[in-house]
Amino acid sequence: MGSLSQEHKLDVIEFSDKNLKPGTESWSKTCNEVVSALEKYGCFVASYDKLTQETHTTVFKALEELFDLPTQTKVQNKSTKPLYGYVGQIPFIPLYESMGIDNADTLQGIQNFAKVMWPNGYNDFSEKLVSYTKLAAELEKIVVRMVFERYGVGKHYESLIGSANYLCRVMKYREPKSNENNMGFVSHTDKSFMSTIHQNQVDGLEIKTKDGDWFGVHQLSSSSVIVMAGDAIMAWSNNRIKSPHHRVTMEAKKARYSIAQFSFLEKTVEIPQELVDEDHPMQYKPFEHLEFLDFYSKEENRRLESAIRTYCGV
Repeated sequence: MGSLSQEHKLDVIEFSDKNLKPGTESWSKTCNEVVSALEKYGCFVASYDKLTQETHTTVFKALEELFDLPTQTKVQNKSTKPLYGYVGQIPFIPLYESMGIDNADTLQGIQNFAKVMWPNGYNDFSEKLVSYTKLAAELEKIVVRMVFERYGVGKHYESLIGSANYLCRVMKYREPKSNENNMGFVSHTDKSFMSTIHQNQVDGLEIKTKDGDWFGVHQLSSSSVIVMAGDAIMAWSNNRIKSPHHRVTMEAKKARYSIAQFSFLEKTVEIPQELVDEDHPMQYKPFEHLEFLDFYSKEENRRLESAIRTYCGV
């Protein structure tokens, strides 16, 4: 894998009542920190005080129960949307397994998923999971609003966020056996507008810098959420924000569980006029987010250096 760079570290930004009131000085200071972190690495760590130790513990307990189900049950997680269902049992990434939950910030969305996993009923799971997914969606909305305000396009925020649909992907990376390589998941960028990632304090996530260095993300607390730019916000921001390549390497001797929540827009994604000027000529044509996902889901497009650029780059 090559050695990891030690000189890079993600910014940790506090999200608490005292800096989340729009219009206050601490709000605009946080807006600046958020955008500067996203422009630098494409991601940062949010220290989110609404995410309690109890929610953290409860949600990962629920995930362990879910992944303990038989494989033939888990593969019933299917979707008409590309890349939304079960992923696992893949020979070149044997440690990885995941399931997708559509409309994940709603109790109904999670119950629809749970009914497939536990046909005889298990209400508890949906309640445990939604206590986290609602918080993650809320955090992401705050971050997106901060980006829009900082770029002077706040008036577009409501209509964009109103079209967001949240896909939650629950993931398990088992510990490698002695003869297995420790790649948990291959290098990729997220295809979402934005993503949030929360993990059970087992490290493994690595980020690639613009210069091509890889570095690990370490020592995350139970209230830490990684906020990451996806390809769609890279296009929307006219390349001001880059979606970072990231991967998972399993060094730990125990399983890593994580919850990634992705926003996909159900309206045309286009660069606001305010973000196009002489220094920033238009880089991407308007596109439909789920059609882009469909494009990316084709085997031959997965290997592209930048799927979004191939798909709708100018």
